[in-house]
Amino acid sequence: MTPVIALVGRPNVGKSTLFNQMTRSRDALVADFPGLTRDRKYGEGHYEGQKFIVIDTGGLTGDEAGIDAEMAHQSMQAVEEADIVLFLVDGRAGLTPGDEMIADHLRRSGKRAHLVVNKTDGQDPDVAAADFYSLGFESTFLVAAAHNRGIRSLLEALLPEPENPDEEDRAERYPGIRIGIVGRPNVGKSTLVNRMLGEDRVVVYDMPGTTRDSVYIPYERHGHEYTLIDTAGVRRRKNVHEAVEKFSIIKTLQAIDDAHVVILVIDARDGLVDQDLHLIGFVLDAGRSLVIAINKWDGMDPEDRARVKEQVARRLDFLDYADKYFISALHGTGVGSMYESVQACYQSAMAKWPTNRLTAILQDAVAQHQPPMVQGRRIKLRYAHQGGSKPPVIVVHGNQVDSLPGAYKRYLENTFRKVLQVVGSPIRFEFRASENPYAGKTERLTPRQKVKRDNDLKKGRRIRKTRQKSVKR
Repeated sequence: MTPVIALVGRPNVGKSTLFNQMTRSRDALVADFPGLTRDRKYGEGHYEGQKFIVIDTGGLTGDEAGIDAEMAHQSMQAVEEADIVLFLVDGRAGLTPGDEMIADHLRRSGKRAHLVVNKTDGQDPDVAAADFYSLGFESTFLVAAAHNRGIRSLLEALLPEPENPDEEDRAERYPGIRIGIVGRPNVGKSTLVNRMLGEDRVVVYDMPGTTRDSVYIPYERHGHEYTLIDTAGVRRRKNVHEAVEKFSIIKTLQAIDDAHVVILVIDARDGLVDQDLHLIGFVLDAGRSLVIAINKWDGMDPEDRARVKEQVARRLDFLDYADKYFISALHGTGVGSMYESVQACYQSAMAKWPTNRLTAILQDAVAQHQPPMVQGRRIKLRYAHQGGSKPPVIVVHGNQVDSLPGAYKRYLENTFRKVLQVVGSPIRFEFRASENPYAGKTERLTPRQKVKRDNDLKKGRRIRKTRQKSVKR
């Protein structure tokens, strides 16, 4: 499973800065769940092919009588959820009584924590850490999170070797298409699993929080292999009381990461709530294909159905590429139809396209709608190739690509999605600047070479203008 790292410490010791640095390899793709707690944030990062989840907690003073008890309780729950606990201290402020109290809490928790001395830039790191060795931690790391120093060494030392580093090993454990069933508690996830399996493989009660862990269920349907992943519901953290239930969020996030296609179950009677949108955000950030299932559609009157449809259309307009089903998991209405979307999502996420086809689509898109001018020069997009799958990654080469507006990037995404018929899966684009063959060589060119360079550039511009005129005709 994906390892979980919890960051704890006093306020302003740099936990959020370290959190952002650790998740930057995925462009700070942070699953921010403000509905769970005012002080907890979940993010996902990569290091050397290893994925991990980071939990940023609220600041603690260490004085249990003088702080918000609920905040302290939530931070200590993050410690229990984690595989790795990092206790951050401020190297500039030195050792404080609050640090000593937090260290004592961590020792009594039974969790093995690692001391991280932050803000060691601008001073001798050994001197900055000297006071903290008295806390008695087995391992101490010296970092400067604001400058990204020492973080690679930290991750390299602490992250375990992946148990199943490649997709082939995971495919042996969980054959076929892995389908993650996620959603808030009591929206009907386990009922949907039973309906999709055609038998009561998962215990179902009319009580939220019945599922305590993620359940992986391999099966076969119409000659196709699948693995269903039934997850514990993600509820607001303030409503989590039972000790066994506090792991539900981590299990859900890990199940999303392990799935090929995610079916997000929404309760039609409650409508679309913010917690559903937070889950959608994490699914998209993880690059997983998505199918929306609006459950408990049976028994609703026409006015309520119209209201829910309008709400879904309005608030999920950015997901026009994801299929949406209005179903009744209890009675089976509309459930079987979702398999067609699951197949299409999987094929889109795992598709391979040749470079010449992607380049042709790019050239057609540019011919239809030219990129804008930047400082008197038009942005040039030259060719495209595929850089990965699950989700599809398309790499576009050109010049001045850093100045490409967001609106034009969305235009390219919509164009590629339509032509390639990508269903349910996000598409990620990487824009890379082409190297200038004359860069850094100007001073070393002879006068004759400079004339040749200028003539080559002029000839290239004439050829491009001729091509553009032929395209317009």
